[in-house]
Amino acid sequence: MLKTGILNPHINYLLSRVRHTNTLVIADRGFPCWPGIETIDISLVDDLPRVADVLCAIRCNFEIGTLIMAEEFRTSNPRKVIARHTELAKGTKLIFEPHVKLKQRVHQAIGIIRTGDSTPYSNVIVESA
Repeated sequence: MLKTGILNPHINYLLSRVRHTNTLVIADRGFPCWPGIETIDISLVDDLPRVADVLCAIRCNFEIGTLIMAEEFRTSNPRKVIARHTELAKGTKLIFEPHVKLKQRVHQAIGIIRTGDSTPYSNVIVESA
């Protein structure tokens, strides 16, 4: 039985299939459904868990090369929220681009982890190193 790290077997299985430069999406609760892309829905209630919580959890055993977020995230959220995401990205390349362009990248993802996050534009594409 797993006692530390990611306990969710579906997330462990998804992470183990991501290879060099593959991507996965950590999405908020309103993210559109993408038929054909494996989606693991871990939303529980409003804002549980948040995108930042999942990002923090996977960093322990997943080598992130690049994080891609919507540039609208920076103009739609309070400084405290932006600071948390920036801190989680420390030591990692962080790219901001229009959310329309970000969504055009989704079809290339290995999978999507859907959260209960209601933070505007909090979706993040995680590219493995």
